[in-house]
Amino acid sequence: MLPSDLKAESFAGYPPEARAIAIGHIQALRRLPMAFVPSLLREVIEFDYKFPVERSTIERELSTLDALSDAELHEWFEGFISISLSTGLESFDWVNSPAQFVEQQASHLWSTHQLDAFRKAATDYGDRLNRESKPEPIRLRRIGIAVLGQGVPIYDAPLFRNLRKHGTYLTNVSHQDGLKSLLNVIETRAQGHSQPFAHWYVDGGTPEVHSDLITSVSYDALAPVRNALLKRMQAEIGRPGMGPEELRTVLARLSPSDLKVETTSDPVLSRFELKLFTEGSGTQIYSSTFAQWTSREVLRRAQPLTLLVRYAPRQRQRPMNELLGGGQAQAELDPVGSLVDGEMGAYYQWIDQQRLPESERSGFIAWFENHGEAVAIGPSMPRGAVSNTAVDMEKLFSMVST
Repeated sequence: MLPSDLKAESFAGYPPEARAIAIGHIQALRRLPMAFVPSLLREVIEFDYKFPVERSTIERELSTLDALSDAELHEWFEGFISISLSTGLESFDWVNSPAQFVEQQASHLWSTHQLDAFRKAATDYGDRLNRESKPEPIRLRRIGIAVLGQGVPIYDAPLFRNLRKHGTYLTNVSHQDGLKSLLNVIETRAQGHSQPFAHWYVDGGTPEVHSDLITSVSYDALAPVRNALLKRMQAEIGRPGMGPEELRTVLARLSPSDLKVETTSDPVLSRFELKLFTEGSGTQIYSSTFAQWTSREVLRRAQPLTLLVRYAPRQRQRPMNELLGGGQAQAELDPVGSLVDGEMGAYYQWIDQQRLPESERSGFIAWFENHGEAVAIGPSMPRGAVSNTAVDMEKLFSMVST
């Protein structure tokens, strides 16, 4: 089937909201080239499980495409129109399985030396779309927080080396009840700017008590999902002909109901939690990897106003078969190694935050948990500076948020 053949009933297998938005913009979808439309439908088919920011992005994109004249549409998609596809791809059920189509298309593009042309077409399209479809300005300064070093009594090596040049290194932070104070401040922000999935707390271990206004994801709370998934992976690995690519495809198709484990009644959050383990590498077995990957995905997908990520001691490295086999409750922990992981994770978190809209207004804090060391980054914070002035957590947060 070609895009021009699309009908309302073509989307009968889509979830309700995805079906409605696809049908509502079917005229735009019919005009798109075959080499492009499955990539868009890959996002549309997941619409029911997208965060609010993602939904708005999809709706803006489709509305922009609706408004294009035939001449503009040809100009925008000229690069995609020139892409040739195999007979197998053209006969593939790309409407109901767009993600699988995109995977096979990538292999075809590579084998036919069209990957560079496709990449250029995608980049040109993205640049045009960004110029025409801009998100609404955010009302509140975006704040990111990384808390690392849990369980480390002493650490003599210099911390936050990559972040110091972008902000102020503080040596005299009052750390009593520091994490609780940060969560209280986030709760206050959430009360004043209550939006779904706008304020997050990610914990690599067991989370502290926090407000229901804050969306929380933690490594320990998701143990049932991790254990069920590891068992499923072990079973799949044992099947004849199962390789890394095949396993990846199996994992990508899993839904929360397949694992028969419920951690939340929210279908959007439940699907997100599962993808942290099916799409992340090492998130199933290393808590620091889980925290770092979750931070990346929360920023990329939810674009929160507030994100606190706390690193907890991860288990020491062991042979992969042993790690995948379970028994993690008895694993030896590595607090210092986790501190090193967390320091790099904090730097990546700041970089990912800088990719979001209005990054020049954003603020960021990285803190060595239960110690006086921190770094603060924000428009009002001197770069490459050192401060020995005593400051508590509320004041530190205020410094980067005003």
